[in-house]
Amino acid sequence: MKKILGISAFYHDSAAAVVVGGEIIAAAQEERFTREKHTPSFPRNSVQYCLDEAGLHINELDAVVFYDKPLLKFERLLETYYAFSPRGLVSFLKAIPVWLREKMFLKRLLYQGLREVEPYDRNKLKLLFPEHHLSHAASAFYASGFDTAAIVTVDGVGEWCTTAIGRGQGRKIEFFRELEFPHSVGLLYSAFTYYLGFTVNSGEYKLMGLAPYGNPNADETRKFVDLIKAHVVAIKEDGSVWLNQSMFNYATGLRMVHERKWQKLFGFPRRTPEGELQQRHCNLALAIQQVTEEIVLKLAHEAKRLTGADKVCLAGGVALNCVANGKLLRENLFHDIYIQPAAGDAGGALGAALAASHIYFGEERVQPGFYDTMKGSYLGPSYSDKEIELMSRKVKAVYTRIQDSGELTRLTANKLAQGNVVGWFQGRMEFGPRALGNRSILGDPRNPEMQRKLNLKIKYREGFRPFAPSVLAEDTEAYFTLSSPSPYMLLVAPVQERRRFPLPADYHKQSLWDRLYYMRSDIQSVTHLDFSARVQTVHRETNPLYWQLINSFKELTGYGVVVNTSFNVRGEPIVCTPEDAYRCFMSTEMDVLVIGQYVYLKEDQPDWHNRERWRHNFKPD
Repeated sequence: MKKILGISAFYHDSAAAVVVGGEIIAAAQEERFTREKHTPSFPRNSVQYCLDEAGLHINELDAVVFYDKPLLKFERLLETYYAFSPRGLVSFLKAIPVWLREKMFLKRLLYQGLREVEPYDRNKLKLLFPEHHLSHAASAFYASGFDTAAIVTVDGVGEWCTTAIGRGQGRKIEFFRELEFPHSVGLLYSAFTYYLGFTVNSGEYKLMGLAPYGNPNADETRKFVDLIKAHVVAIKEDGSVWLNQSMFNYATGLRMVHERKWQKLFGFPRRTPEGELQQRHCNLALAIQQVTEEIVLKLAHEAKRLTGADKVCLAGGVALNCVANGKLLRENLFHDIYIQPAAGDAGGALGAALAASHIYFGEERVQPGFYDTMKGSYLGPSYSDKEIELMSRKVKAVYTRIQDSGELTRLTANKLAQGNVVGWFQGRMEFGPRALGNRSILGDPRNPEMQRKLNLKIKYREGFRPFAPSVLAEDTEAYFTLSSPSPYMLLVAPVQERRRFPLPADYHKQSLWDRLYYMRSDIQSVTHLDFSARVQTVHRETNPLYWQLINSFKELTGYGVVVNTSFNVRGEPIVCTPEDAYRCFMSTEMDVLVIGQYVYLKEDQPDWHNRERWRHNFKPD
């Protein structure tokens, strides 16, 4: 049984994972420990946690695996600047010293980072470097439990590759098609993320959340789609794309796009990060979302043609586009779809370790559990009763301890039904960008004010941002047109017609905010403007306590669904420790906090009105 540590670092979303004999033991993102969102730093805390969880020391590892090949990346940097020269000289002069200091000597950085964790014998350490898209592919295919499947990986860029189509069979992964930089679906989507005022590499999900506010029947939306296809990106039948580099600046510059050219093309300037959201911004978001969906579907058809497989695995940052994933599911092209819950660069650490296990060392694959080998993606740290009590003493918190899980879930369900917002902190932390019921903020989906309250008084974020439903797996089709499991909140599905309310004839002519707060369904707070929802199906087998809570809510209200959003405020990583959770609870207008068996009511806490005492100023994402 080979003991393997996987690492992703030095770009964004640093993470570590440990795999033993092909079994995933632990995985965590560094941001959760350092409280710096999307940190690129060496994941010292994550490595330490993963080793501790596995009961290992560095000297006991058979390999440490980094998620890409840095020298290939350096080659791409040099060749790109050479091809575009003399453009980009300023960017080149800024980038090269960083690459020479950090990326060219990455082995040294890895050795130094590991030494900060604990002393070890460098002569015993085996370092491996799989390619970036192989790490992505391995993270999805090996975790899926599928014996054979098509594999599609799509992101911004790895070394050279931006999109790959391949096949997994047993322990083997082979690629048939690759698209190379600078032509990239991920960078295309990021360019629109930038132009619409959001942060690249973190705001793409905001762009996806803004798209439903676009008017699909508007001439402007159709015009934007046509302009994108005519001047920005050419889409081939096999899903490959050609990006018009005269419109972009990411290859050699310091910005994503040539803003004057985009302003002339689309008729309005780049939106400032905190600027007013107008209908044209929503329509452009919808247009690029539609273009992205078209590309993803074409890639899937090509993967089907090349492999003949009836199952497909998706990874890479674009695989987090759950709207496109939902469209692919409804295309009925594949019998089964598996999406790695940590599809971005963080998941590369896990994929690198799995690739080493099954390809380099030739280990047999582990049989999947209930759904896959990810253990519900609950792969991060958990905390004991003693640690929770010590935290409570430290902050002088007032709590009630409820031993019986049934009593705990009934009390929490009752608080939700009364309109309270509940912080729910249980068990092992999730790996990946989604809170899946262990580090979640919960609400009542029937409450028409819940979306507004969560956005403005709890999360302190843009009011348009949608929220996801967690639904009992066995009740899914009572609420959504979705017949497949979606345990990782990576599929968007329509709300059932019978739950929708009729819209007025002038609905699309109303202002964005009037449409947002118009009653659309009986589960208003999780229903997007286009009657869709980003669904998490909750399975008794993977998270029995969360399932029990939602079932308690159903017994009380008749609804087997709750609002679920990540336990954090805007700009903050999802909480990791009990102290993180209590601080977030006290710095917001959250009403109730449940950590393990411990229940904290806001009005019982000392100095509970003084939110500023607990507030940390996180950089807006």
